[in-house]
Amino acid sequence: MKASKKLLNKYLPKIIGLRLNSLFLIKPEKAVYKAYLLFSSPRKGDVKPEQENFLNKAKTTSIEYDSKKIQTYHWKGEGKTVILVHGWDSNTHRWKDLVEDLQKEKYNIIAFDGPAHGYSEGKLLNVPLYSKCLDRLLKLYRPEVIIGHSVGAMTIVYNQYLKQSPFVEKLVLLGAPSEMSLIMSDYKRILNLTDKFMTALETYFIKKFDYSFDEFSIAKFAKNVEKQALIIHDEFDRVAPVEAARTIHRNLKHSKLKITEGAGHSLNKDEIRQEILHFLNR
Repeated sequence: MKASKKLLNKYLPKIIGLRLNSLFLIKPEKAVYKAYLLFSSPRKGDVKPEQENFLNKAKTTSIEYDSKKIQTYHWKGEGKTVILVHGWDSNTHRWKDLVEDLQKEKYNIIAFDGPAHGYSEGKLLNVPLYSKCLDRLLKLYRPEVIIGHSVGAMTIVYNQYLKQSPFVEKLVLLGAPSEMSLIMSDYKRILNLTDKFMTALETYFIKKFDYSFDEFSIAKFAKNVEKQALIIHDEFDRVAPVEAARTIHRNLKHSKLKITEGAGHSLNKDEIRQEILHFLNR
């Protein structure tokens, strides 16, 4: 059973890609739109039963964005306000250990489930959409600190590149990818999409987001961000190459780079959380 499932997972992307390539020959616009939806659709991130107990300890409410409910969480504290932005196929529970550490330091903690994740509504997620949701939270809570993981970290830089929040003092970026061109190159390889298909998909992205794949670069956006930042990335991260952290660090003027070994993409280690607290408390 496990062997057949592994075999299916191995060949399913190629089957999907074959269907998209075939559709592209007949109805190119429909095929490109389907490829965009597939790219922007999380596969995981629902709240699991064992995660509910921790999430229920927070004061929960919701905000509305684009007629959809965005689930928010609040662990009240007397200190500075921190907003947490989780990554792809995840939800607020990924911050459990960090929330508990921040609580010991009396921080006022806000988190939210991204669109199509956790208890939030929606079917799609991408950095521009995530940034707009984050913007709503920034205006509501005016945090001094924003911490993000993976796509959440990308979102923070993109958000502050568009308009730096005057009340935000520090950023923490965990396992952040940087180059959309590399992400889309992987997407092409995994699905085995044709060059013509990818050219059409890039044209769609330009019309929708006003960026080509090359132009959507977190490292490039970081050049315009003036906040103090801590960047943490694992040397052997299999999801986001460590070079992404190095290029972001080179461009983010007031940043410190910490490279770990063996923490993986999740970076959920006690020593890493202590590094974050040290950065916030100094």
